Amino acid sequence: ETQMNFFFNFYFAAGSQVSLAPQFEPGKTYEYQYEAVVMGGLPEKGLARAGVKVRSKVQIGAEAQTFILKLVQPEIFEYSGIWPNDSFSSDPKLTSTLAAQLKTPVKFEYTNGVVGKVFAPASMTTTVLNVYRGILSILQLNIKKTQNVYELQEASVHGICKTHYALREEQEIDRIFLIKSKDLNQCQSKIYKDISLDHAENCVECQARGSALKTAAVSNYLMKPTPSGSLIMNATVEELIQFSPFNILKGAAQMESKQTLTFLDNKNVQMQTPQVEYPQRGDLQYEFGSELLQTPIQLLKISNVKAQMKEILEHLVTMNAPKVSENAPLKFIEFIQLLRMAKQENIQQLWEQLHNKPEYKYWILSAVSVMGTHTSLKFIKEKFFVNQLSLSETASALLSALLSVSVDLESVEEIMMSPTIQNTTAVREIVMLGYGALVGRYYAKNPAITQFIYNLATEAVSTKNYADLTLALKVLGNIGYPGSLKAIQKNIPSFSKAAGDLPLRIQIEAVLALRNIAKREPKQVQERVLQVFMDHSLDPELRIAAAVVLFESKPPLGLVNMIAASLLKESNLQVTSFVYSYMKAMTKTTVPDFVSVAAASNVAMKMLSPKLDRLSYRYSRMFYYDTYYSPWMMGAAASAYYINEAATIFPRAIMAKTRNYLAGISADVFEFGVRTEGIQEALLKGKNIPANADRITKIKQVVAALQNWKKHPSSKPLASMYVKFLGQEIAFLNVDRAIYQQIIEHASIADIQGSVRSALNALREGYTMNWNFYKPMLAAEIRRILPTSTGFPMELSFYTAAVAAASLKALFLLMIWVVPELEDIWASKCLKSKPSLLQSSVPCSVSMHTYAVMGVNTAYFQASLLSRARVHTVLPSKIEAILEMSKGNYKIQLPSVQDIYKIASASVETFALVRNVEDLAAAKSTPVLPADAAARRSRPSSRISRMASSLAGGMSASSEIIPDDVLRRISRKQKPFKPYEKKMCAESETFGFKACTKVESYSAAFLRDSPLYGIIGNHTALIKVKPVQGPAIERIEFEVQVGEKAAEKIIKVINQREEEETLEDKNVLLKLKKILVPGPRNNTAKSSSSSSSSRSSSSSKSRSSSISSSDSTSFSVSSQSSSSRSVSRPRSGAVDVRHPVPNSKKSSSSSSRRSSRRSSSSSSGASSSQSLLQSSSRSSSSSSSSSSALSKVTFTASYIHPNFHVMTLMSGLNLQAKYLSDVVQPSVTILLRAVRVDHKPQGYQVTAYLDKATSRLQIILANLVEGDKWRICTDAMKLSSHKLMAATTWGIKCKQYATQVTAESGLVDQMPAIRFKLAWDRIPRRIQHYAQKVYKYISRIPLETQVSKAKVQKERQISLTVAADSEKSLYVALNTEKRTYYKHKVALPFCLPFGETAAELEAYQSNFVDLMSYMYTKGNTADCTMISDTLRSFNNRKFINEMPHACSQVLAYDATEEHKFMVELKRSSPEEQYQITVTISNIDINMYLKDAALKVNINGADIPISDRPYVDSTGTIQIRQKRENRIQGISLIAPKHGLQEVFFGYNTFKIKVVDWMRKVSGVCGIPDGETRQEYRKPNGQRTKDPVNHAHHWVVPGKSCRDVSECFVERQSVKLEKQVNLHGQQSKCYSVEPVLRCLAGCTTLRTTAVNVGFHCVPADSNINQGLSNISEKSIDLIETAEAHLACRCAPQCA
Repeated sequence: ETQMNFFFNFYFAAGSQVSLAPQFEPGKTYEYQYEAVVMGGLPEKGLARAGVKVRSKVQIGAEAQTFILKLVQPEIFEYSGIWPNDSFSSDPKLTSTLAAQLKTPVKFEYTNGVVGKVFAPASMTTTVLNVYRGILSILQLNIKKTQNVYELQEASVHGICKTHYALREEQEIDRIFLIKSKDLNQCQSKIYKDISLDHAENCVECQARGSALKTAAVSNYLMKPTPSGSLIMNATVEELIQFSPFNILKGAAQMESKQTLTFLDNKNVQMQTPQVEYPQRGDLQYEFGSELLQTPIQLLKISNVKAQMKEILEHLVTMNAPKVSENAPLKFIEFIQLLRMAKQENIQQLWEQLHNKPEYKYWILSAVSVMGTHTSLKFIKEKFFVNQLSLSETASALLSALLSVSVDLESVEEIMMSPTIQNTTAVREIVMLGYGALVGRYYAKNPAITQFIYNLATEAVSTKNYADLTLALKVLGNIGYPGSLKAIQKNIPSFSKAAGDLPLRIQIEAVLALRNIAKREPKQVQERVLQVFMDHSLDPELRIAAAVVLFESKPPLGLVNMIAASLLKESNLQVTSFVYSYMKAMTKTTVPDFVSVAAASNVAMKMLSPKLDRLSYRYSRMFYYDTYYSPWMMGAAASAYYINEAATIFPRAIMAKTRNYLAGISADVFEFGVRTEGIQEALLKGKNIPANADRITKIKQVVAALQNWKKHPSSKPLASMYVKFLGQEIAFLNVDRAIYQQIIEHASIADIQGSVRSALNALREGYTMNWNFYKPMLAAEIRRILPTSTGFPMELSFYTAAVAAASLKALFLLMIWVVPELEDIWASKCLKSKPSLLQSSVPCSVSMHTYAVMGVNTAYFQASLLSRARVHTVLPSKIEAILEMSKGNYKIQLPSVQDIYKIASASVETFALVRNVEDLAAAKSTPVLPADAAARRSRPSSRISRMASSLAGGMSASSEIIPDDVLRRISRKQKPFKPYEKKMCAESETFGFKACTKVESYSAAFLRDSPLYGIIGNHTALIKVKPVQGPAIERIEFEVQVGEKAAEKIIKVINQREEEETLEDKNVLLKLKKILVPGPRNNTAKSSSSSSSSRSSSSSKSRSSSISSSDSTSFSVSSQSSSSRSVSRPRSGAVDVRHPVPNSKKSSSSSSRRSSRRSSSSSSGASSSQSLLQSSSRSSSSSSSSSSALSKVTFTASYIHPNFHVMTLMSGLNLQAKYLSDVVQPSVTILLRAVRVDHKPQGYQVTAYLDKATSRLQIILANLVEGDKWRICTDAMKLSSHKLMAATTWGIKCKQYATQVTAESGLVDQMPAIRFKLAWDRIPRRIQHYAQKVYKYISRIPLETQVSKAKVQKERQISLTVAADSEKSLYVALNTEKRTYYKHKVALPFCLPFGETAAELEAYQSNFVDLMSYMYTKGNTADCTMISDTLRSFNNRKFINEMPHACSQVLAYDATEEHKFMVELKRSSPEEQYQITVTISNIDINMYLKDAALKVNINGADIPISDRPYVDSTGTIQIRQKRENRIQGISLIAPKHGLQEVFFGYNTFKIKVVDWMRKVSGVCGIPDGETRQEYRKPNGQRTKDPVNHAHHWVVPGKSCRDVSECFVERQSVKLEKQVNLHGQQSKCYSVEPVLRCLAGCTTLRTTAVNVGFHCVPADSNINQGLSNISEKSIDLIETAEAHLACRCAPQCA
């Protein structure tokens, strides 16, 4: 002891020149007691935990250059029980299995307390070697000589992590105390393994608010100084891992590991090692082994993998037909695990044995595709090459395999290069996209692997193979690494001039390919896409795509403000609308990673005008919604991009994306996009209109005369769509013209008829179907494996697997005899039917398992906390149908419920599980929340006692008893344990079954209010169907009988007349009883009530008989019918609404006759009806003033008497029969019944009576049970050609509840209108409850949709009025009991068929598709109008159109290569009248004014008025007379050619083009809604002067002798004055040509025009440069003189 004190004092006195690192002297053996415990569960006591413990003696010895570590007497213990009550149990079988490896010593390097290389025999598994590493990590001590407290990055089992040291010496006891703390969340190189998290993004901002995973370790050492260093006397290492997917601050599960190393003795004995080779096996850091292939949810002992695979496969096939077994998902995961552990030749043998059996083949292929190993791709590749897999099977398998495989680039490249794949487009695209996803994960390791894609893109550009170029860009987008930037930007016009020649869709693909790169290098991408966005010469859709990439890259504040500033001067409204909506949506975001963008957008929005909100939805927009809850670290976001052209309601592109946030990571889960270009044109334009060479030549000659005119390429019918999963594009589809033509061809009537004929022939002979469908899937396999300090791997896993199955067994037998002389199977006269039979059985079942695991997972044992959710659904279904078409009988039979069926079950349970591979039957599973938790928690807890003590401490010292109220307050703070149980049943005695739902739940939420604690426990839900007690039911039948035999099917005969007479007799007896036997006089209230009830009952008949006549509607058919009803209908507040019926006299007279008959028959009730309506009118007059401003239509009240009966609805109409069953046979009988064994009726019967003479329908629904009088009765009638009325009552004998519905049409302000009105007397409370909810929702609509409202008071009725404001808009008014909501100008996407439109539709009556197409195109046209000299363009810009005399001006023409039409305007003398020339199809149409009459000339021939409307030979062009805005004119209509209408009237014209004609040019502009980009010249450039714009579209004259008398030409003119430009006198010449008279002509009329001038020094000679003056830059804009009228001398040249 004295000697040791000397060394100790000497060490510190010498300035720590001697190292205190542990030293082991050669020739000695140091013996320690070692114990390692790993335990997982919740931190609270009294709950279950699972764990494992290793106990052993450790011997350490030193050799010449290495050290030896050996375990002696190792033991393994398991734990699964209630902590801390239960104890560990020994596991001798596992101990004996691992004893040989555990007792094998390992060698290691050890210098100054630092462990170096580790050596072990090759026979030692990685799992056992990691246990040794856990022991060696205790010996790892970096003790500095000069510092007591310090930190460093230290290597250990976990990797290289931040470590803190604190050293303290105790000289009194001759000991050194050392504390070492590791923050395992701050590691320079942390060891962990993630599976299926490659495409998830680490949300740093989310983790700043909370954490899902925290790990820390603390080591305590007690060391004894020695002459050479120190000796570890005791070491304790404690590690804590906390995890919760919802933020650990709200409660987390934890994994604790503890190591203790206690010194026992040292012996002067040299340790011996076995004579085997000791290769290097790494260093101290953990290495992954078989745990990567071992799923944590089950443990398998592999004895004969071939036999085990076949056994599991047999189980999957046999036990999941015809319905899925409950444990099918777990068995499927087990099969996948066996395949992962098997060798490739074993899988090959299994395939060769069973691939000829479809059901076995499908299960094998489904499992192989999700194995996630190299074998998976190789297997699929080989089977596809030998034609053992079909195209669809290969595509499906590759799609799954490429998403799950780790990396196997060689196999993917081999698959891509095969000729079979190269010739199969769909499979090639899937493989290429998957290749991009794989390369994206490992690009940093080998950037050269993308060279293949670069070569593909380069070759595609050179050969103009745009399909391959699109594919290459999508692959580079999947790779998503900055090294691809140069290859991508070669296809963007802002960086490459050659890219300007590429199609727009290629340029957009190139920009969107930058999205994944932006996640890694946002600054580089932001610089490039900002350059694209700021380039105003690019297409708006391309700039919008750049804006999408820019905002997704999370731009900083300065960049967002720059974008906002650019919008202030933005000329394109599509770009403006999209970016503004994007910024506005971002201001409301709550997700953490976009908070900076939200703040920047809030600042930027203050710079922009709120007027941009008023842009319609025809402009591009971004829609966004997100939600994020920080305490749970959970959220979701959804965004949609709507890219459009204002000229059309069909968007050009739509993209939608969902993004999820969980546990500090985020991922773009799903995204899809659709882009259309030319599809609308292909659908709506004429299909069989041939190209006319003469027309195209004429139009080309005209536009060639315009300076530098620019043609637009024709829109090719193209649609493309794509799908992304986890940020990676997995599939896409392009539909081009060839595919479109194939679809059109196969959709022909002849092909459809042939298919139907073949099907009917097959059914006639009898067809049996036996079809089975299975779909196993491993929907999710997310794993994170990380080492613990003990060397055992700890795993966090989430698995979801499901198996769905459906089988169809059916027999079809269609008895049809086809007349052989006729082949048209569509003609109903050719069919004579016998009973047709359909028998089918369609059981459907689904089983799904979800597992969440936290614990130790090795190939030898597992100790984990496992939460399991299971869902199992089985829907048995058998059906038999008998169809007798000739007899009008249709019957469907279903089996009855004979036994208890479990329809669906769901359960969630969490337990502590421990098991080992040597004794799987002895696995221990303990529920985390034990069943007796309630009993234990019912006793006062220590927590309550502590809280009580703390509260009592504040009381006086004399208080010895805690008051009861204090204890009550304390107990209330702790949430009591209360299991949730609920059972709900719904029973149908009619059909003999009872459905019950049972829910039971108890969780650990009473311990902590946390979502994690709410999940942990036991939750079950069950839905069962079972038969009810009572008579047995054979089957359930649904039968429909139509026609004459409907009466034969009636089971329950209802005589309503007898029931009514009986009721009237009872009412008379009741009245006599009240008169003869009066009640006590003192009971005045009761007497008053009875008399009131009596009066009400006595007047019920008169009131109910006048219901129809007192309907109080303000709609009237005609003046004649209104006068005939004047007795029963007041005129105050009513509006005359007439129905547009051509033969109105006949309708009015017939209505008058009906009214007279009705008045005569119901005279007894007329006075009461009239007084009722008058009082209703008076009651509503007070509210009419407040609502008079909202519409010219007023509504009077409708009333239903409490004793109203549906069959008395029409009693005031003087009908021949009150009940149709008295006069007509039933038209339809419907039976829904349960066929009982005793044949007693049970079910429901629906009988419908139709009286065609009076247009009246009565429907009665009755219960078939004898004595049951509950019914539903409906009486409906067509009162006139514009009015329908129906009343429905239900309850006992149809007398409990009553409603009335009226539908009528007419005119409001000479515009068509329709109104629906619902009135009621009594309705059930349940309906009232839901009606109130609907009303509350409706009351919020005005705040959101700018709907006006006004107060009204109308009891027990609501009405909806819809009237036409115009052909393209509606007026809508909803009247409720308290308010009226109304709105004018509700836009429609089509044109209503009335007025002129109705006349124009006459040409399309035979073709419904063309009729609907015309209504759509007319409702979405762009209009260009000119009245006198004022022209209003397609985009509503007005200017004075000063035209030169006698010259043609191109108003509008199709600027594509097809040149479908051209409209020209010409002003002729001497009257200065306009003339319109339309070149379309193969005809030239001239419309002009002559002798004060409008004339039409077609191809040189006049068309007289008597021949109008004119229709051309193709039926696509018509010319008719039309009156528009009180102006008589002529209208040319040709929507199939893109020209909706050309109207020509006196001193006015109007041009309408359809919305799919996007490439139109001319004076009228381009119909794209871009008002800021108006006044475009033929070359596409813009000018600010409208007169200059109009003159550029004038067709100049050719010579002064031209018969057209157009004597102007375009010339570059010199500015009449010299200007001082940049300090130098200059002369200027117009860059833009100006209209001037031809040589030899004199000017008669001029106008001023603003043009651009290019200036040169005054002394320069520019005569040689005038030929290309149009290419010069513009230095200034000045006014020049343009000639409008010229006179040429006869002798002119």
